[in-house]
Amino acid sequence: MGHGELRGVVALDGPSGTGKSSVARRLANSLGARYLDTGAMYRAVTLAVLRAGVDPTDADQVVEVALSSTLELGTDPSHATTRLDGADVGAEIRGQDVTLAVSPVSAVGEVRDLLVAEQRRIIAAALEHAGGIVVEGRDIGTVVVPDAELKVYLTASPEARAQRRSRQDSAAGRSATLDATLADVQRRDDYDSTRKVSPLRPADDAVELDTTSLDLAGTVAALLNLVDQRGLRVAEEQVRT
Repeated sequence: MGHGELRGVVALDGPSGTGKSSVARRLANSLGARYLDTGAMYRAVTLAVLRAGVDPTDADQVVEVALSSTLELGTDPSHATTRLDGADVGAEIRGQDVTLAVSPVSAVGEVRDLLVAEQRRIIAAALEHAGGIVVEGRDIGTVVVPDAELKVYLTASPEARAQRRSRQDSAAGRSATLDATLADVQRRDDYDSTRKVSPLRPADDAVELDTTSLDLAGTVAALLNLVDQRGLRVAEEQVRT
């Protein structure tokens, strides 16, 4: 991938079910930018923890697993990949077992330090080679890239987010009732927003965008408008040269 239209970092934060992944990939594709799903990194470590038979709440053992695991994230928005110790785990990390265990794993400070350092390395490489990157997660604008050129905090009602998660699960062949999904969304909200390390919250200078009544195209259009307002898109002639 050569240099695209985007210059700089677009940081997309927000709770589960706000459409971050779909929106971030579509936005990155629209701008010829790279894409990074930081949540996939925490899920991959969580999968490694579960495979090792380690209690996700045992911080010391979780850190040991994280240090001994090798993660590789592909940044092409058309084919984003997550590899754990050489194997593609993109589908497995979205399973219910990982979803239930990822919050305590991602709350471990040493794990976050390790993964944030890797995230910053990936972002720096993307800026050097592609010019811009769209990064999604829960602490991108507050911790990972506090000087990002555009920070957006996506929100939506818990009910809307549960419905979206249910549709995604069904499309991927995962079964869960809407009530169970809503309970899980609310559980993740509470856990992530109250943890001591990098709690889920909007950055002070983030633009908050409620996606409850917006579809994917509408959300991407709103973000592209924000990108243009910040002057982060270069002219086509400059992209070609």
